[in-house]
Amino acid sequence: MTDNGNNAKIRIKNLSLFFGGVKALTDVSIDIRNNEILAIIGPNGAGKTCILNCINGFYKPQAGEIYFEDQRITRIRPDKAAKLGLARTFQNIELYTGLSTLDNIMAARHVLMRQNVISSALYFGPAHDEEIRHRRTVEDIIDFLEIESIRKKVVGMLPYGMRKRVELGRALALEPKVLLLDEPMAGMNLEEKEDIARFIIDIFEGQGETYRETPSLRDGVNCIVLVEHDMGVVMDIADRIVVLDFGRKIAEGTPEEIKNNQQVIAAYLGEEK
Repeated sequence: MTDNGNNAKIRIKNLSLFFGGVKALTDVSIDIRNNEILAIIGPNGAGKTCILNCINGFYKPQAGEIYFEDQRITRIRPDKAAKLGLARTFQNIELYTGLSTLDNIMAARHVLMRQNVISSALYFGPAHDEEIRHRRTVEDIIDFLEIESIRKKVVGMLPYGMRKRVELGRALALEPKVLLLDEPMAGMNLEEKEDIARFIIDIFEGQGETYRETPSLRDGVNCIVLVEHDMGVVMDIADRIVVLDFGRKIAEGTPEEIKNNQQVIAAYLGEEK
């Protein structure tokens, strides 16, 4: 498979997904490109989360193909997707509620560990050194997301907005090449949404030497897919938008093009009063 000059990081070709007789996705094709924030929007039940679940292996499509960096990943296992560099957050927060913030983020780092660290308090040599490096990265992520005050607190006792930050931190801990964000601002107040939008932009742009030992923060994640219902946020931060309706792609373009697309207005955005 070739890139055809459009700088595609992920290519989704004619994807279809059925649950019994229900068609969740029908013949959907999307190119997800380097150096962009791509938003996927549409009414509830349009198939937005299904796209993300197919990309990282939670759902197995009945037809179509998905390629990541020219490698076929259709029906990949979620753990293998994570190791390839596909990280995500979830619409319904998926965290270890009985563990602390620090332990939740550290758990994600263990996917990347090369040494066989024994489950004992005593271990030495390369495994010990690697553990220290991973903990430094986790501390960088905690600092970046401004969650130092809750680093040792049990996640299940945290406010909703803070749990959303912890989940974002866990995704960053996987050192993603692509970051899949499923409604990262759902249920938040205006201030919390502004914070998450700022974090997304800062992740995309990278923080340079501020976090020199943490590649996902230093260099940024230059391919982000955002599923979000807040159209103000989408129009402000997305480079390109794909619109789904009843499992079909009905439009694709810049925020300005989507805002003025009559089919999108009729299906989702609505007329301005």
